[in-house]
Amino acid sequence: MATVIAEPAIGRHARALDPVTNVNERLGRTSLGVTFPRVIRSEWVKLRSLQSNWVTMLSAAVVMIGVGALSAAFLSDTIAGGGDGFADTTDPTTTSLSGMMLAQIIVGIVGVLTITSEFANGMLRTTFAAVPKRLPVLWAKVVVVAGVTFAVMLPTMFATFFIGQVIIGGDLNASLSDDGVLRAVIGSAGYLTAIALLGLGLGSILRQAAGAIGTIFALLLIVPGLLGLVLPASIGDDTLKYLPSNAGQAVTWIGPTDGLLSPAAGSLVVLGWVAAFLGVAAVLLKRRDA
Repeated sequence: MATVIAEPAIGRHARALDPVTNVNERLGRTSLGVTFPRVIRSEWVKLRSLQSNWVTMLSAAVVMIGVGALSAAFLSDTIAGGGDGFADTTDPTTTSLSGMMLAQIIVGIVGVLTITSEFANGMLRTTFAAVPKRLPVLWAKVVVVAGVTFAVMLPTMFATFFIGQVIIGGDLNASLSDDGVLRAVIGSAGYLTAIALLGLGLGSILRQAAGAIGTIFALLLIVPGLLGLVLPASIGDDTLKYLPSNAGQAVTWIGPTDGLLSPAAGSLVVLGWVAAFLGVAAVLLKRRDA
């Protein structure tokens, strides 16, 4: 008589939560029938089903708009108080987008949690059982995280810019038709999208949320200042511009670019950082157990 081995309750629960497994079982498909569009759909279902992802992403939008409005109000008050010299050296677009420093950490956290949460609850093992090649799962997460981040951040950047210019008022406010302004607004959304992917790569490499978030924070905020203190000026000036935060500033900055890369070079450097982290993540994902 054949022996029937019951599937553990935990395993059944994980399988029930995983969209790839559900779709395959309902349609009678094996893992060989899994296609990349189905894996993307699976990752989209996972991301949208977790309320914390949307709360965190919307927090980044609120921070961008809030900090930008406060900075614009400060600039407006300074001008009203007779600080024309300060106003002459301050770009209104850059002022409106000044929330980038905090928003980049928040979107980086979204990227980290997209994958570390699945390492923590074991769902990734179930996904890999349905997609044995593994790498399509990582690339699907890249597509979903990039798409969601850019879709949220692009309108946020336009809202931040317009609100800031209304607050600044007068003759100092900028227009989208001004040189470099549209590039800075769209580039800001692109930069934050890249940072979310950098967080995804770090999360996949470290597999632990606290460590990956700490690394994001250090890389973007602490390392630039620390290297600026310890490196000789002759070395630091040429080195610091290639850090992701400074390269991103080259994309979004309007005005004198002393010490910064060109916008095109800055974009390539940021993409290089993202490609490096995701490349390491892909290699380790294939070699390590889930």
